Amino acid sequence: SESIVRIIDQEINPYVDKWEEEGQFPAHKIFKILGNAGFLGVNKPVEYGGLGLDFSYSLAVAEELGNINCGGIPMAIGVQSDMATPALARFGSAELKREFLQPTIMGDIVVCLGVSETGAGSDVASIKTKAVRKGDEFVINGGKMWTTNGTQADWMCLLANTSDGPPHKNKSLICLPMNLPGVHIARKIDKIGMRSSDTAEVFFDDVRVPCKNVIGQEGMGFTYQMLQFQEERLWGVANILTTMEKVVQETINYTRQRKIFNQPILHHQVVHFRLAELQTEIELLRSLLHRATALYIKGNDVTKLASMAKLKAGRLARELGDSCLQYWGGMGFTSDVLVSRFYRDSRLMSIGAGADEVMLSIICKYMDTLPKK
Repeated sequence: SESIVRIIDQEINPYVDKWEEEGQFPAHKIFKILGNAGFLGVNKPVEYGGLGLDFSYSLAVAEELGNINCGGIPMAIGVQSDMATPALARFGSAELKREFLQPTIMGDIVVCLGVSETGAGSDVASIKTKAVRKGDEFVINGGKMWTTNGTQADWMCLLANTSDGPPHKNKSLICLPMNLPGVHIARKIDKIGMRSSDTAEVFFDDVRVPCKNVIGQEGMGFTYQMLQFQEERLWGVANILTTMEKVVQETINYTRQRKIFNQPILHHQVVHFRLAELQTEIELLRSLLHRATALYIKGNDVTKLASMAKLKAGRLARELGDSCLQYWGGMGFTSDVLVSRFYRDSRLMSIGAGADEVMLSIICKYMDTLPKK
């Protein structure tokens, strides 16, 4: 973790404010630095440039990346390392891994994930993007929304309908180079938070991709993406834990020196008790994360626990950001303190990678309390 701390302190944090203002960070440059240091393929196979460690090490990196002074850059790194590549690493052909996985792990190319659409976010089964087989190629039409890294990406891990079968069995994940004719970046989306991470709307107009670019089995895309979501959700929890601790600590430092009615704000019981409660909640969430991770590494299905952790992380982040911001008073309402940036950035946690309500549905499914359709 020594070198990741150094990379964050020297190559990332000094420039975060600038990149937040510009609405983008130089992904190729930062990913190359991280790739050289081995941080983009921690749990990926050694023969493709990874470190071959188990997933707990990826989460240790995710926790460290929480020390970056914004949410957008860690999220973009997470897409590259643990959200757009698990299926390729697990199910992809050797040829696809050489062409797409290896350079992604090395930080030579940037990847984005194409799942959400304007009409289908958390309801992944209802996506409309279509890939129709013509000879040994797929012809792709449709579009993707909320694509992190989308304006800078060299390739996309694309979820598309490859047949007219039932919605959970007609999808495939496809490695799609972004420089192909017919791939259009419609716009960079302006967001209330995560501003340093570019988010694109992408359209496909008769884009032709070789059939061999399908990851694993055709028709298994929905299942593969649900497996990718498990790692994405656990990664997101690990990443936000560190930032929440940092926000609490910065709030302690600020309220200790800022006075109101002749004593530090921190000395008011309502403040120090509240911070103690929040710190306790962080610890509880960390325990759940570690339990889920330990079970996941042993090969268990941790969908229920991962969904609980993701649900709790999103809700706690909102509560914590709101509570801490309050204690900063007027300063909390300015853009240039970490707590206000966290307040904006962390709001996405309850929406992205499956909304809170979807997490609740998944938990209910595992509790067998969800009404049958």
